[in-house]
Amino acid sequence: MITKPDRNVLRKKRHGRVRKNLTGTEARPRLNVYRSNKNIYAQIIDDNNGVTLASASTKDKELNVEVTSNVDAAKKVGEMVAKRAQEKGVKSVVFDRGGYLYHGRIKALAEAAREAGLEF
Repeated sequence: MITKPDRNVLRKKRHGRVRKNLTGTEARPRLNVYRSNKNIYAQIIDDNNGVTLASASTKDKELNVEVTSNVDAAKKVGEMVAKRAQEKGVKSVVFDRGGYLYHGRIKALAEAAREAGLEF
């Protein structure tokens, strides 16, 4: 019997192909996005030093949203991570979509971060 490959396994393969050519530096860190069924997470990462500079997720108490798995919540996470990054002096980042398609919640987070002042 032939089975369908797991979506997450395929996503991880795509993410691996992207990550071998994409790194965050001190001058231009990486904006990493992880999406689960219920939440969305974003981190600004300096890969050279192995440090997370800023992060935001729908689990943050400050966000205060009822539904955490929709586009509106992703927009708020994008705005929050951009605000926290700018407080740390980060203006320009490399976007790492984590192997997800640039659509829906991922796209909403990226556009909200751009509107809040991050350049990528």
